[in-house]
Amino acid sequence: MLALFASSRRDGNTGRFMDQIAHELGIEVVDLARLRISPYDYAHGNRGDDFEPLMQRILAHRQVIFATPVYWYSVSPPMKCFLDRISDYLEVPELIPQGRRLRGKRAYVVCTSVCEQPPAAFLAAFRETFEYLGMQYSGVAHLNCEDGDLPPAHEAQVRAFAALVSSEGAGDPT
Repeated sequence: MLALFASSRRDGNTGRFMDQIAHELGIEVVDLARLRISPYDYAHGNRGDDFEPLMQRILAHRQVIFATPVYWYSVSPPMKCFLDRISDYLEVPELIPQGRRLRGKRAYVVCTSVCEQPPAAFLAAFRETFEYLGMQYSGVAHLNCEDGDLPPAHEAQVRAFAALVSSEGAGDPT
């Protein structure tokens, strides 16, 4: 399993929440902001960036976590850029067979906001993207950070989400 993290603050609420989950699961967190991933290009002239090597890593796993804070009812800019670039695996002839390998993978969302629940539009963007790609939306872990820093009380939520992900990935060597 691999986690993709995208935020303007690596050590912000979402980063700390994702790090707690990753520690509980024993998985790696990839910070999309540290990679060179160009915006989507209809001519696909950006193929020399870090996107395709990252996708190869993702394709090696059966489960992927997408972690981002909620920015104006949507994902962070680095996550949006990443999601847009998946189009390369639906359009570039030599990448299409690899793109089909996304089918059946389990996808999870980890997010923070200043609301009790993540906005419906935020989750719909992930759900519809996963459905279009043939991935299975398998759950969300959300924290309301309206009061700022994450209190230790969230540890139970971390453990519950990690247990959900672990149970669904039982027997998954990656």
